[in-house]
Amino acid sequence: MSELWHLLTQATTEMQGMNLWEGLAVLLALAYLLLAMKANAWCWGAALASTAIYTVLFWKVSLLMESVLNVYYMVMAVYGYWMWQRGGSEQQGLPVCTWSLGRHAWVIALTTALSLLVGYLMANYTHAAFPYLDAATTCFAVLTTYLVAQKVLENWFYWVVIDLVSIYLYFSKGMMLTSLLSALYVGLAIGGYLLWRSDWRAQQLAKVEAR
Repeated sequence: MSELWHLLTQATTEMQGMNLWEGLAVLLALAYLLLAMKANAWCWGAALASTAIYTVLFWKVSLLMESVLNVYYMVMAVYGYWMWQRGGSEQQGLPVCTWSLGRHAWVIALTTALSLLVGYLMANYTHAAFPYLDAATTCFAVLTTYLVAQKVLENWFYWVVIDLVSIYLYFSKGMMLTSLLSALYVGLAIGGYLLWRSDWRAQQLAKVEAR
């Protein structure tokens, strides 16, 4: 009970200092996800602004890899916008695609191994909080953001798992709004998968009819 009270007290104190900026970042992140669910390329503009704010916020609460991750997000926001607008063989943007189970298994195994390595280095050579969880969410988010930029349908399953872990991380560091956002993300990720699957099926049907 005393530990919970300490966490709540700490959360209240920290929220007083960053509440405004975190709130703005949350709104922009939510806009990103809602636009991404509709495969709207402007989602990447919202992502760029949101991640710029989070880069600073995460550094202040010692989630170092989360801060570094958001620098990567800013780069990927530019890349994702270009791919969705100009990617593909005909430079007309990317359609939704799928990966095989074997390909997913390979990248999951590789990312897990990398997460353990990064977590070990962070645990022994930095002051990072929750080094292994921080490293895992970071490494898998790096992978999953690439999947979003490539419009891989299964990216939404990855986000569900990442967001569930992130809820605990953010709550523990007093970032209540971001923790609540991650909880909302779980439901929206499921909705995003359903919308993208519908688009993918429509694409497959159009290909069959075109033959």
